Amino acid sequence: MNDCSVFCVSDHTGVTVEAVAKSVLAQFPRLEFSLITLPFVDSAGKAQAAAARIAAAPRALVFSTLTDPALRGVLRSAGAGLFDVFELVAPAVEASLGQTAIPSGGRTHGMAPDYEARMDAVNFALNLDDGLSPERLGQADLILVGVSRVGKTPSALYLALQYGLRVANYPLTPDDLAHPTLPGVLLAHLPRLRALTLSAGRLAAIRQARYPDSRYASPEQCRAELVAAEALFKRHALPVLDTTRMSVEEIAARLRHP
Repeated sequence: MNDCSVFCVSDHTGVTVEAVAKSVLAQFPRLEFSLITLPFVDSAGKAQAAAARIAAAPRALVFSTLTDPALRGVLRSAGAGLFDVFELVAPAVEASLGQTAIPSGGRTHGMAPDYEARMDAVNFALNLDDGLSPERLGQADLILVGVSRVGKTPSALYLALQYGLRVANYPLTPDDLAHPTLPGVLLAHLPRLRALTLSAGRLAAIRQARYPDSRYASPEQCRAELVAAEALFKRHALPVLDTTRMSVEEIAARLRHP
């Protein structure tokens, strides 16, 4: 199969099934696919419309988190390979627990008890982004440090949104890197500091996309900043994470479980 349409069908947001599909499809690097997410398929009419769209695709795979067996049956009528997460996993869990699952769509992504805490953490990350409000660093669960464009902001926001962690980020400027120690505002919070770095080539490419042909984006400048930053990290014995080949999800997982 050289080209394939992959449909991710959910009775809620589709976040879970899309993540599962991407993880599975990553194991097939020779497969070229287009990912199509169909969220909120929570009625027979919507399931029929989804099935018609799937049936019209020349080649299709379907990943699903539909909890209603009747809706899964409608999807199956499209004739494509259907892989439903609940259908595949729930029977084994039922056997292990000795209990029958009670289908209920959308529980994972509803207004969970920690919703307000996660929103508060997102606001915290935004308010302390890029070195803002350093007087509030003492309120942070984690403080990400590193040179500009190593992934501090997206990592902070992901940790806030997914896990409710209050994460600040502090960029190390060329002026900071010219000193033998970290900025004084960070020294009082060393146990909560986590350092991010990446390869000079990757950093230059990221900066080049934002500020083409600038000194800021030059490979020489990137190398110099990274070397100076890594010397500071070593001096203060900070945990260092190389994000060169990591997604934001992987970065967040490593930061949570160093």
